[in-house]
Amino acid sequence: MELETVKILQNMVSDTIQRAINNYQPKEWLSLKEGASYAGVSYNTFIKFREMGLEVTEIDGIKRVSKSTIDSFFHQHSF
Repeated sequence: MELETVKILQNMVSDTIQRAINNYQPKEWLSLKEGASYAGVSYNTFIKFREMGLEVTEIDGIKRVSKSTIDSFFHQHSF
């Protein structure tokens, strides 16, 4: 490959990566399975957290929990 072609390809890859980084927006609302993963616990333990007061939003049968709610729950139960 010619040096010019390599430079063009490098610029294209770099631009694509930069666009992906700029467009990446981590989601705040997680499924219960994702919430368990975020909390670093099993799904069953996460369900126990719900029984202990972890707030979960349910709309039309779809359950979601926010990362900030999980973080607050952990802070409230820290000692």
